[in-house]
Amino acid sequence: MVMVLWEGFETMVLPRRVVRRLRMTRAFYRFTWVIWSRLAHAGFSGRTLETILGVFGPLSLLFLIFFWVAALVFGFGLVHWAFGSAVLAKEGSPGFAQDLYLSGTTFFTLGLGDVRPIDAVAKTMTVIEAGMGFGFLALVIGYFPALNQSFSRRESSISKLDSRAGSPPVGALMLQKHNHERGADQLREELLNWEQWSAELLESHLSYPVLAYYRSQHDHQSWLAALTAVMDMSALLITGIKGVSSRQVELTFAMARHAVVDIAAVFNLPPKKPLLERLDEEGFRRLRAMLRSAGLEFAPAEGAGQRLQELRESYEPYICALAEYFRFSLPPWVPDDERLADWQTSPWERSPVLRGEQVPKKPGRRRRPA
Repeated sequence: MVMVLWEGFETMVLPRRVVRRLRMTRAFYRFTWVIWSRLAHAGFSGRTLETILGVFGPLSLLFLIFFWVAALVFGFGLVHWAFGSAVLAKEGSPGFAQDLYLSGTTFFTLGLGDVRPIDAVAKTMTVIEAGMGFGFLALVIGYFPALNQSFSRRESSISKLDSRAGSPPVGALMLQKHNHERGADQLREELLNWEQWSAELLESHLSYPVLAYYRSQHDHQSWLAALTAVMDMSALLITGIKGVSSRQVELTFAMARHAVVDIAAVFNLPPKKPLLERLDEEGFRRLRAMLRSAGLEFAPAEGAGQRLQELRESYEPYICALAEYFRFSLPPWVPDDERLADWQTSPWERSPVLRGEQVPKKPGRRRRPA
């Protein structure tokens, strides 16, 4: 009972990272997520797979609360049984079954009266359990709005990336779209906003790690893809782009990398080498050609690939470990020209109205003269 209450306090109330390795909540999520994700990948694919994976976050929280409640009811039942089953039942003889039934009705404050305590210890435990059940459920459920608000704040910024960096978000494309007359000032403001977003993400996901399992509304978006795109763009700017230099770039990159490293530590995920290279030599040539077409050049050009590689090695192993665990797809360095934006993936994308075609009118019913 004490372990469950402490787990609930650490998970829902304590606003800081828990460094203790032996935790029931961590074991619960590790066990259930591995089973859920493997079964989902074994039987589904595409959009259906993303939908099933997206259900896990909210549903797991409900199952976790059910697990806590069941453990507390069972624990109080054991306490009643240990003190001699001092209960009076209208039907049946005293025993562990009656103790467990009394514990359940007391925890949920039903007060049916068909089983009641008869001595001082049993009555005291009944009062304690009734107060604990009411307070525990109210406290846990009361934190649901805080989780939803943190999720909404996270997703509002991620949704903006569709117009700024494509879907999935690509850091080079974000840099390319800000290459205009006042683009440098707007880019500096965007970097400041993403630094603030990374700090809020770090705080919310350390306080409530369950939010990391909450997936975004669209299939090609995620909090990890957003962080990766921001760090990719910042790495390109730190490597050296002519006409773009700002201290804000380094601050945003440091904050985003801090968030990735700490979230990986929360889930005990050591850095891993990527199974597929995100940016090989051919990809780097395509990246330079893409930037060059937008009027952006590395300065100095010599050793740009090596400088970029050193920056990538400081964060890519962590995002690869997180992507493998959460089953996220990482954004590419060079955008795919055939990828549709999220607003183009609606069920009416092939509508003749959107194509400018003439829609034939349905034959109407002729009205009879009066």
